[in-house]
Amino acid sequence: MRGITVILYEQRKTGVNALDEDLYEETRCEVENVLVGQPTEQEIIEALNLYGKKAVYILGIPKEDTHIWTAGEKVEFFGEVFRIIGKPIKGIDNLIPGPWNMKVRVESYE
Repeated sequence: MRGITVILYEQRKTGVNALDEDLYEETRCEVENVLVGQPTEQEIIEALNLYGKKAVYILGIPKEDTHIWTAGEKVEFFGEVFRIIGKPIKGIDNLIPGPWNMKVRVESYE
């Protein structure tokens, strides 16, 4: 089994403006071998209850990935843009078979 390549748009702080507000730069990062699946009914209900947002996909992130998957950041795949919901769910690498150890929920963005 092999995942697809998705685009993660990471926000990196670049400084502050005259009003002392943080300034960010968006960086486009390709992440390979990401599994894309549909959430269960229970996962959809949990996302609605916890965050007030509807999870439309669950992403399986590879163990070797070093990106920070932060709530609110954009992810692009299947020709659409999605936004990360909540915190990633990460397991213990050596207790999980296969190359994926983290789940990320996403909602429709556009």
